[in-house]
Amino acid sequence: MFRPLILRLPWLLPLASLSLFAADRPNILFIYLDDYGWRDAGFMGSDFYETPNLDQLAAEGMVFTNAYSAAANCAPARASLLSGQATPRHKVYNVGTDPRGDATHRRLEHIPGVDVLDPSIVTWAHLAQQQGYATASIGKWHLSDDPLPYGFDIDIGGSHSGSPPQGYYPPHPGVAGLEDAPEGEYLTDRLTAEALAFIEKNAARPWLVYLSHFAVHTPLDAKRELVAKYAAKPPGKLHDHINMATMIEAVDSGVGQLLDRIEALGQTDRTVVILHSDNGGYGPATDMHPLYGYKGTYYEGGIRVPLVVHWPGVTRPGSQSDIPVIGTDLYPTFAAIMGAMLPDHQPLDGESLMPVLRGEPPKSQRSLFWHFPAYLQSYRQTTSEQRDPLFRSRPVSVIRRGDWKLHHYYEDDGLELYNLAEDIGETRNLAATKAPLATALRAELETWLESTGADIPRASNPKFDAIKHAAAIEAASN
Repeated sequence: MFRPLILRLPWLLPLASLSLFAADRPNILFIYLDDYGWRDAGFMGSDFYETPNLDQLAAEGMVFTNAYSAAANCAPARASLLSGQATPRHKVYNVGTDPRGDATHRRLEHIPGVDVLDPSIVTWAHLAQQQGYATASIGKWHLSDDPLPYGFDIDIGGSHSGSPPQGYYPPHPGVAGLEDAPEGEYLTDRLTAEALAFIEKNAARPWLVYLSHFAVHTPLDAKRELVAKYAAKPPGKLHDHINMATMIEAVDSGVGQLLDRIEALGQTDRTVVILHSDNGGYGPATDMHPLYGYKGTYYEGGIRVPLVVHWPGVTRPGSQSDIPVIGTDLYPTFAAIMGAMLPDHQPLDGESLMPVLRGEPPKSQRSLFWHFPAYLQSYRQTTSEQRDPLFRSRPVSVIRRGDWKLHHYYEDDGLELYNLAEDIGETRNLAATKAPLATALRAELETWLESTGADIPRASNPKFDAIKHAAAIEAASN
């Protein structure tokens, strides 16, 4: 097992030695989409968005139907992804640390957490460097000002911002690697081009590309030349948003280009391609039906996301897994792919997906957990699929064990219990009728919270105004 001292190992060994050491290691292309909902691809059932390349990737790989993000919005999901840790450990709970929503509507003091991922954390990109990989962060970063200290050799487009730099069209002043963007260049296309160039340049050694697209995060800035196509297309029953459709097609086209280039380089059989999303879809523009909720909620629509793994010789083409998995599982999975040892000084909350990828049954059933001790206000455009109309989420912790999912809300000590096998839309709260089960799941959840050092919101908010709160609820409900 390695220790912090050898974080410098790649700079201590000659490059030639590292290349020989890693020559037989698979490449990794990790495509991480932003606000890309559970049903926003053809292979997941979209009836309007067009994703032929993603569909082919899914048809030739393994699709996870019960895959989850570790959080319901951008920054904490990304912190959990890079660190392999649940939110209570790295303390990135929300986008920023300021309280969200109207102060008079919050019963509790929120837990601010932090807005920078601790740079002492060993990421899977560090592991890749230690294994002799060339590493690139291309696109959205959101965890600090600069991804380079976190294990990446190059950075294109990364910053602390969660939104696209000045939108999807230039200029992008002061953004690493994008200062020279020509007029009319679409950001998604540029990020794909940068990934293609990096793969070409490093074709003689193993490489890891973290292609973290800003798409389809707001602003919903259409790829202009595709607007007429989707404006003329009949809307689907599930999806019909023209701008979103153009943004998704731009991503899909780029994935096709990447797969073609990898094939042209003769590297398809030694490249693992993973497609994932940081949280549920943007509520005002897309729909995860039959899931309830969207980005920012801890209902299924806010945290259940697409996940595809394409690994020739390992994943069976056309295979599907309904085993519940979570974003923190990718850390030990990447380590296994690269043949890297896990850090023995750093707790990890995920489990390697290698047995599942090989088609083996899981050794045992485990529980999945989420913790959000903060507030996230409603979208102005919609308040329909959340617990109340003022906040997408109030302070909450969640556990899923088997088919059962329990929400514990801190403001009112409320419990919601759902059987996802029978009620995937979380419409029937069984906490009262299944009280012993709810009690057992709550006890397991509280044990996990204690073991991870979770910050629990308990202090009353002195600015809370019950009269204003009730009036706002009534007004928003009408």
